[in-house]
Amino acid sequence: MAEMSDSNFDKSTIIQQAIASCCGAIITSLFVTPFDVIKTRLQAQSNPFPKGKCFLYSNGLMDHICVCENGDSKAWYKKNGHFKGTLDAFVKIIRIEGIKSLWSGLPPTLIMALPTTVIYFTCYDQLSEALKSRLGKDEERIPVLAGSLSRFGSVTVVSPLELIRTRMQYRKLSYKQLYVCVSSKVATDGWFSLWRGWSSTVLRDVPFSAMYWYNYERFKKMMCKEVGAHEPTFFIAFTSGAASGSIAAVITLPFDVVKTHRQTELWESETLKIPQRGGTSTWAVMRKIVAKNGITGLFAGVIPRLFKVAPACAIMISTYEYGKSFFSHLNEKTNQRP
Repeated sequence: MAEMSDSNFDKSTIIQQAIASCCGAIITSLFVTPFDVIKTRLQAQSNPFPKGKCFLYSNGLMDHICVCENGDSKAWYKKNGHFKGTLDAFVKIIRIEGIKSLWSGLPPTLIMALPTTVIYFTCYDQLSEALKSRLGKDEERIPVLAGSLSRFGSVTVVSPLELIRTRMQYRKLSYKQLYVCVSSKVATDGWFSLWRGWSSTVLRDVPFSAMYWYNYERFKKMMCKEVGAHEPTFFIAFTSGAASGSIAAVITLPFDVVKTHRQTELWESETLKIPQRGGTSTWAVMRKIVAKNGITGLFAGVIPRLFKVAPACAIMISTYEYGKSFFSHLNEKTNQRP
């Protein structure tokens, strides 16, 4: 019993888990954002974005709907450039605009992504520990339950902030104007209007998390057993994260397609004053996509999603595990000191 309490004492604390997830989030964003900036710039080059149109921007941690602010080419996603492809865009952007341009749009999206990631990962670890003491260490349902609940919580907390952030970004509101805008919206449509688009996010993110953590824990255990390691190495965490992220991304893709459709329609109808046609529920949008493009329409963009999700999941989980392992060893050394 004493041995068990010692090992618990050496584990990373909730603050250390939050620091590890925060570092993981920043490293993931630094690696993934340039690819999305280039994708957006290539997209804008072949099909210029008119004012009020929406596009999807990702920093590897979460997707953000961005509303095009102006008709000229001052915005970062509209800068002139004649790129022949991804590699050409990389080279030209660095040479002409400087390396900083590859991280355009990152600061405002990090403000949202950091708290979400910290809540999500820290809650997952805390819930896992609590469930292990209740259900037993080897209970297979633990990753599914902890993953689903922590994702549900983080999505619910951040959903109104995402709505407010997009509104603020589009209308260039001051905090006072934003307060008036939000309070009038609440007065007219009620508090629940702040969680608009929440259901489609939950339908995509909760199953993704349940599948991701279940497969991640299985792959990690399997690979640790294979190499005879007690805790996952950076490579084991990286490989398990990429594999489980890919599986979850493919299976939940229809909900991702629906979420993007719903959010872009919502913002374009608000900004361009276009009345929304047909139902806006998840199932109504799904039926509309199937009627227009067939079942394959629900799996549109599977390759770009995999290219984005697999490395993001791999980088995030391996840096997070490395951070936790670093803190565990640090706690162990501290506790061994006389």
